Amino acid sequence: MNSLVFFSFTVTLLVSLVLSARYPYQQVLQHSRIRGRQHGPNVCAVQKLIGTNKQYYANCKQWYQRKICGKSTVITYECCPGYERVPGEKGCPAALPLSNIYETLGIVGAATTQLYSDRANLRPEIEGPGSFTIFAPSNEAWAALPAEILDALVSNVNIELLNALRYHMVNRRLLTDELKHGVTFPSMYQNLDIHVHHYPNGIVTVNCARLIKADHHATNGVVHVIDKVITAVTNNIDQVVETEESLDTLRTAIAASGLNTLLENENKQYTLLAPTNEAFEKIPPETLNRILGDPEALKDLLHHHILNNAQCSEAIIAGSSMETLEGTSIEVGCSGDDLTLNGKPIISRKDVLATNGVVHFIDELLIPDAAKTLSELGKDSDVSKAIELFQQAGLGSHLAVNERVTVIAAYNNAFKDGTPTVNRDLTNLLQNHIIKETLSSKYLYHGQILETVGGKKLRVFVYRNALCIENSCIDAHDKKGRYGTLFVVDKLLTPPTGNVMDVLKADNRFSMLVAAIQSAGLTETLNRDGTFTVFAPTDEAFRALPRGDMNKLLGNAKDLSNLLKYHIGDEILVSGAVSQLVRLKSLQGEKLEASSKNATMHVNKVPISEADIMATNGVIHAVTTFLHPPAKTQERGDEMSDTGLEIVKQAPVFSKISQRSARLVPTYSKLMSRVKQ
Repeated sequence: MNSLVFFSFTVTLLVSLVLSARYPYQQVLQHSRIRGRQHGPNVCAVQKLIGTNKQYYANCKQWYQRKICGKSTVITYECCPGYERVPGEKGCPAALPLSNIYETLGIVGAATTQLYSDRANLRPEIEGPGSFTIFAPSNEAWAALPAEILDALVSNVNIELLNALRYHMVNRRLLTDELKHGVTFPSMYQNLDIHVHHYPNGIVTVNCARLIKADHHATNGVVHVIDKVITAVTNNIDQVVETEESLDTLRTAIAASGLNTLLENENKQYTLLAPTNEAFEKIPPETLNRILGDPEALKDLLHHHILNNAQCSEAIIAGSSMETLEGTSIEVGCSGDDLTLNGKPIISRKDVLATNGVVHFIDELLIPDAAKTLSELGKDSDVSKAIELFQQAGLGSHLAVNERVTVIAAYNNAFKDGTPTVNRDLTNLLQNHIIKETLSSKYLYHGQILETVGGKKLRVFVYRNALCIENSCIDAHDKKGRYGTLFVVDKLLTPPTGNVMDVLKADNRFSMLVAAIQSAGLTETLNRDGTFTVFAPTDEAFRALPRGDMNKLLGNAKDLSNLLKYHIGDEILVSGAVSQLVRLKSLQGEKLEASSKNATMHVNKVPISEADIMATNGVIHAVTTFLHPPAKTQERGDEMSDTGLEIVKQAPVFSKISQRSARLVPTYSKLMSRVKQ
């Protein structure tokens, strides 16, 4: 008990301390401090990416996953910002000595920036009086610059190097609590803005360079160490597109859709996932021409490539869903050093910063569902086999043009036993999978009638855990295309061909049941409009009854009627609606219990031999044995007599060999004679 109380106290303390920090960076730093406190005061836990020099303060999720961009990390412990170790003492009990910015650069591991400050004659300024912030590139950041750029910086009478360094500076003290998402600060080089983003995961970027050591105080300011050398930004997103030859096709598309104004807007931050010319060339010409010639589809296409905020790649350390202007989301993640979109490493160039956001170049076009035809929507998806059947049946025109329809498409798993051969019957069936209007499943209601291009009227059934059209139940979110919608269902539907009696009479398996229904006087009931679920005993079930018991049933119309009524539910229940126990009131008054086991529907624990034979006034499920109510007996005037109940209970004990015995022939003949009457 004591350990449980201690664990609860620890969790509560951890949460309260983390939440007391106001901004994400401080929250993550506080979490790292708490994780490191067992090693002494002012010790922070740090996640280091194995095989690299990259390290991160760990938030709670990363702490348990121990991964950054899918790569493993190790936990190390080091002094939190502003503290240092003392020989012979635990942790980091001493505050770092407070020096000017120049001296602080050496203390925090930015020796190259310190060296270049001296060479560029910036040292007197950052040693002297004032209040400055410097975003100092790490030693590795300077080393990562291409040799020709670095040579140009340090050889041009130091003026270029001085300008570059002054662009990393702001003429005031800025701590991370002021580095809020989307703010800009004028740099000390021509007042050109520095762009700051502070992300929910605690990562702070400056011109898309990540702060790796923040808030190091100096007597004349503050030092933040960043992982890149940053450059001045002067172009907005639209101007970036205008100046890039590899974005010619995108530029034309943006002009045609009138999006230039949006991408010039300095009052909002965006991320443009910019498809290159190569990306457009990968699209089939007919598809590309259709989209470029359709203003609505083109607008949806381009909006799908624009995120609602500026997203620098350094801030992405795990997958997250990000909303586009088109309204849908894209999964933005990373795998090692690669940035991914929907799991694919298709970004060829990242972090081209603009004054109103950031541009990432991608070599694959992201076509949203809203810009696709139904045929394109279903191709290479989990309903591709159904779409192929529509094409083979000559119904592809309904899926490929601007016809506003809803197509009911079965999952590929529905064809695991093989794709059916396309013939006239299948073509007629598929026509009745195309509804004459564009629908959304969330607006369907119980009892709604849907008209198909094949002329049939389909019913909608709404259950607690299922939404079904006839015997097919919707199994996934709608796929909404440019003009139409795909309903993804669990199986091909079968429209009704007649009422319950019509269907039973047309099926040779139920000839003895039809005779019994007529004998019990239930024909009129099952011919009228209604909502019935019939658990229909097959001839095999009748043959399982001994001849004497069969005669007793036929000789007692009340017993026979009650027995058959118990096999009829008073509402329509299709198999796809039975994911858990469902109780259904029978016409006899007792409850039927429907359930599902191993993908097979059961009633009163009896397996259904064939489910979902649809009728205009109900549904039929075939059973190979008679059903009987639960053992508990109720005093009801319409309940089956003990004789009738006992007949049903004893039926299953007879072997299938005796079922086919010649001694049943007279009984069967008697039933068939009633049919003729």
